[in-house]
Amino acid sequence: MDVIHIEQIRADLTWRIRHEVLYPNMPFEQIRLEEDGEGMHFGLFAKNQLLSVVSLFRSNDSYQFRKFATVEAEQGNGYGSKLLAYIIDYVRFAHGKKLWCNARLSAIAFYKKFGFVETDTYFTRDYIDFVVMELVLD
Repeated sequence: MDVIHIEQIRADLTWRIRHEVLYPNMPFEQIRLEEDGEGMHFGLFAKNQLLSVVSLFRSNDSYQFRKFATVEAEQGNGYGSKLLAYIIDYVRFAHGKKLWCNARLSAIAFYKKFGFVETDTYFTRDYIDFVVMELVLD
């Protein structure tokens, strides 16, 4: 049985997967966020490797997750779902009221499985279409 664990990691450990999965055609420097130093970064480890990453940013009682990515060869194995469930629990435990993201349109169905709802905010950045999705927490 493969051991899976999630832990908080340094921002720079997210960069390789961000680049390979989300923006493979962009220069590596562009995947770094100015805000990386202010965020919390989480990684899911399995098969003795870092396979999925996400960055979390807090503003009062609202949290945004960004740059959520799973190594392409490992997509469909449930790692992203486990990491997102962990982030939802983390924000709940921190008494966050809302968790939101800029979701690629191709990922809407994935986020809906976790209770996220689409807002009316759609936009395009770097030729990719997004919608703001949010999850209101009790």
